[in-house]
Amino acid sequence: MKKTIIAIVVIGGLGALGFAATRGNRGSVAEVRVEEVSSRSLVAQVSATGHIEPKTQVDITTDVAGRIIQLPVAEGQDVQEGDLLLQIDPALFRAAVDRAEAALAQARASEAQQNAAYQQAQRDADRFTALRARGTDFVTEAEAEQAVTNAVVQERLWEATDHQVRQAQASLAQERDRLSKTTIRAPMAGKVTRLNVERGETAVVGTMNNPGSLLLTVADLSVMEAVIEVDETDIPSIVLGDSAYIEIDAFPNKRFVGIVTEIGNSSIVPLNPATSGGSAQAIDFEVRITLRDPPLGIRPDLSATADVITDTRDNVPSIPITALTLMDAEDFEELPNENIPGSSADPSGRDIEGVFVVEGDIVRFRRVEVGIAGENYFEVVSGVELGTSIVAGSFQAIRDLSDGDQIKIENAPSGEEGVSTTASGGSS
Repeated sequence: MKKTIIAIVVIGGLGALGFAATRGNRGSVAEVRVEEVSSRSLVAQVSATGHIEPKTQVDITTDVAGRIIQLPVAEGQDVQEGDLLLQIDPALFRAAVDRAEAALAQARASEAQQNAAYQQAQRDADRFTALRARGTDFVTEAEAEQAVTNAVVQERLWEATDHQVRQAQASLAQERDRLSKTTIRAPMAGKVTRLNVERGETAVVGTMNNPGSLLLTVADLSVMEAVIEVDETDIPSIVLGDSAYIEIDAFPNKRFVGIVTEIGNSSIVPLNPATSGGSAQAIDFEVRITLRDPPLGIRPDLSATADVITDTRDNVPSIPITALTLMDAEDFEELPNENIPGSSADPSGRDIEGVFVVEGDIVRFRRVEVGIAGENYFEVVSGVELGTSIVAGSFQAIRDLSDGDQIKIENAPSGEEGVSTTASGGSS
């Protein structure tokens, strides 16, 4: 009787443990959201921040130092090519021109004097040589040779004074050029967008280590560009001619159309391990987008955000971005399926990219190949077909799933596809 009671107790305990395990397993069934692979139109884009700049602008500096005595323009004023922008005091430079002119006159006088001396020496040499050739005793051979030598010397002295004249002419041209640079005129038609000096200030010339003073800036505001900073990971997807939408903070609720016209070949701030302590830095590249119809009142340096359209797909199979996950190649053994391209196991042993396909109340992991990314969906290149039910969420539930797990389906309405956004660049 005692053995019978013990056996009943053991069997009851095992049954209770089994029932508890069954309830635990049922409690751990993942609740997921399911969507079907459907056809959508996708737009991939790269978003980045930057600022507005004129396509053509000229920063005016000075090549000569001096006090500004005339400043007939004001910031925001329209100017035409050749208009006077500012005048530097030319007194010292005019004096230098006068000195150079006097030096040139002196050099020309010396040149004329030396030319006369050479002509006289040459006539003496010719006369002595002729007398010596007649065999007379009026001129010795030594005197004839000395006359010829003197003519050669006088010729060389004349050539030297000719070079002095050229040197004086070059000095005069240099001083006249310096004098002309005291008058600064507009190099093109445009607007004075920056004015950093006042009348009476001294314009400073730049040196190798110290830049000169920026006097003013003239810009052509008829053609404007959005200059954005794009992260290095997004640069390969942008090509010249890509369309873009630009939003300017100063013009809210408006979008402007532009075209990518320039892509930087070198980074804006190159990585310098010596100054960064070996730490990684964000590498950005400058991309210029020409606005098609810039608004009235647009100004340089306005903040802007640009969305560059890098690719589009019309009516292609797509899956939610949240549905795509990775599985360790060692934890997954895929059965070959000749009807699904790319269904063989990955020989490299790397993580496998795929989705969980719903089969009844369980899921099966299936490798997929994706194309461009939209705002909420990936393009499916291969792996699953239209109409296939896949696990679309939640993100945490998909992370915890394994091949063959049991699920509980709770569908939620799917959103509409928009535009992909890859945030990039800038100093933020």
